[in-house]
Amino acid sequence: MGSFVETTLAPGETVKYQARVSVWSLWFLILLGVATIWFMFGFVFFLIAFLKWWSTELAITDKKVVAKYGLISRQTVEILLPRIESIQVQQGFIGRICNFGTLVMSGTGTAQAPIVGISDPLMFRRVLLSIQEEVKS
Repeated sequence: MGSFVETTLAPGETVKYQARVSVWSLWFLILLGVATIWFMFGFVFFLIAFLKWWSTELAITDKKVVAKYGLISRQTVEILLPRIESIQVQQGFIGRICNFGTLVMSGTGTAQAPIVGISDPLMFRRVLLSIQEEVKS
């Protein structure tokens, strides 16, 4: 079975850029895991952090942006490139240092769609805007 992004591709559609959730964005869960490892349930925090990292998919294709969160309970966001009107990058102090943040995209007829904890959000934004320009041409 392929990834979620691969299953959503239309015929002839290609993935231009894929991103991951930053491990640094999961720092609190990892810290809790380290702090509670002696109590035998620190493993649970490590497992939760791993599953959040592993079950999140982010991609830009030549037609849309796709994001999928969750393993059992799944949330997906798909916005066509021509429909994206604005994209915001939100980074706190730790996010700026460790290069992760939240992207908030809004589009025509679409509520704001946040993508939380993405690694190198400025690169994702730059690639998205570049591909959007290619599509317009």
